[in-house]
This record gives sequence, structure tokens and C-alpha cells, in this order.
Amino acid sequence: MRAVLLNAPGGDENLQLQTVPDPDCGPTQVLVEIKAAGVNPIDTKLRQRGTFYPEAMPAILGCDGAGVVVAVGREVRRYRVGDAVYFCHGGLGQGGGNYAELIAVEEHCLAPKPASLSFQEAAAVPLVLITAWEALYDRAQLDTRMRVLVHAGAGGVGHLAIQLAHLREARVCTTVGSRAAAEFVTGLGAEEIIFYKETPFVEKVLAWTGGQGVDVALDTVGGAVFGETLRTVTYYGDCVTLLQPPALTWEEARRRNLRISYTLMLTPQLAGLKAVQAYQAGLLAHASQLFDTGKLRIQVSHSFSLAQAGVAHRLLEAGSMIGKIVLVP
Repeated sequence: MRAVLLNAPGGDENLQLQTVPDPDCGPTQVLVEIKAAGVNPIDTKLRQRGTFYPEAMPAILGCDGAGVVVAVGREVRRYRVGDAVYFCHGGLGQGGGNYAELIAVEEHCLAPKPASLSFQEAAAVPLVLITAWEALYDRAQLDTRMRVLVHAGAGGVGHLAIQLAHLREARVCTTVGSRAAAEFVTGLGAEEIIFYKETPFVEKVLAWTGGQGVDVALDTVGGAVFGETLRTVTYYGDCVTLLQPPALTWEEARRRNLRISYTLMLTPQLAGLKAVQAYQAGLLAHASQLFDTGKLRIQVSHSFSLAQAGVAHRLLEAGSMIGKIVLVP
């Protein structure tokens, strides 16, 4: 099969399209012909810094995939050849990844592809959907009429987080960097739009909430933004971050009695937590119904061939994305 190999950490020129042996399909695995692969920030970070398993180089990146089952292991019961599936599995440096034509996936990591979505759209969903779901529903316990701040609302995680909040009848404010992004997130249900390049977001959030602050803040940016975000959260509220917070930001959280949570949806794969992987696949199965009934939508902004993986990485690293990027074998 053809696959994009990362032979050494570094620039996007280190992503090379090569021919490699087809993966074996184990007894509990499903062999999937990949129709599209999602591109996520974790991919660019692993390319730059090295994978979680440097001893297993070269690596095939790509955690998100959608495709068609072409073979099943002898112990597989839920899937058959010809089934359309989507998933978040692989791409961390050990075993296969989705920047390829084939991947072997454990059965418990798979979910049926939403019938209403193309393979490209479905491949853009898993990591960002699970991240947003775990952050807002599992960590912050989001409820009706809560006020929510979502950073980078037009991005991959952000645009699904806005929709999930809207499904719970929460009120959403979000930061964006352009007029096009503002129009996009307004269509998703965001109520208050903050142009972070033009005005300090803390002041705008506090003004929107009458000085009280939001009940839940989702930090998808990190760095200094995390510390500033704490000032926007009401007393006894929740702040969920996807990134490592910087030092010297905790006094404000303590003073406000905030609950600080991390969301790293790749932990189950890294730690081999089969039950949690199955739970995440269940979230995708439920999300399929939400997509098929029109309650969720996914935005794919760009599609590239496998040979253009480096171009996709450069575009993602440039920032200011609306929606997701996918690769199509």
C-alpha cells in the first residue's frame, strides 16, 4: 500500500509518500480501506517533536480515519466486509496511522459512519467530536442555560463544541479572528462573537455576562490565554483546557474556587484503556445519529492527496482555520 512516512522529526518535508507492506489483520481487528484521513494539530506536533514511540520509527501519522471494511479477524462479530466505518485510532507512532491506504483497527474502536456524511466529512469528525464532548459534557457537566466561552470557535474542536453546547440549550460566546469565521460560528448558534485581535476577550466576556463570568470556559489555545480565561469564569465554575497550562496562573483559579480539568482524548489509546476506547467509539456511534438527523454538522475546509500531506501541515500550522483539513488516498 501507499503511506506517508515520517522518517525523522522536523519540517513537513520529512513527510514522504512511500510504498510499504499492507498491515496484517489480527483476530480482533478490522482491516479498513481508508477513504479519507483527518489532519489534526497533534499530527503536526508529533511531526515536529517526534512521536510517543521514537524507537518505532519510521511512523505513519494520522489519528482520524473513515473508510470501508475489507477484511475482519476471526473474533470480530459487529462488522462485516463492506461496512462503512469511522474512528480515532493509530497515528501516534506505534502501529499504523491513517495517512495511508489501509489500517488495521481494533473492533471496539470503530463506529458506523454517519450515512449523511461523505467519507471526507466523516474522517474530520472523531478526534474533535470526542474532545468537545468529553470537555463540555463529561468534565464540565454542561447544562441548560449555562453560559459558555469557547475559544477559537471556528476551529475543529471549537465549531463542534459550539454545536454541542447549543444542543444542551446553553448560551455560547466565542473568540474568532475574522469576519468569515464570525459569520460561520453565528450560523452554528454562537450568541456573542469576540474578535480577539481587536479587543481583549476578558472584558467582552464579563460585559456579556453582566460582570459575573461564564459557567464554563473551554480553552483550545493554551499559553497566556489560559491564565486570562480564568478571569472570565464565575465563582465555582469550570475551566477545561486541551493544553498544558503555563506556570503561575493558579491563584485566580483558587480564589474563584474553580474546577480545572484536562481533556486529552488520546489517553485511552496511549494507556491501553480498552473500556474507555469503547466508550469513545460509542460517542461516535451516538454522534452518527446526531449528524444524520441534522443536529450536528462538520465543516471540511480543504482536502489534499496523500502526496500533499506536507502542504496540509503547513496550512494547519498557519492558523486561523475554519473547520478541518482531510487527506484523501
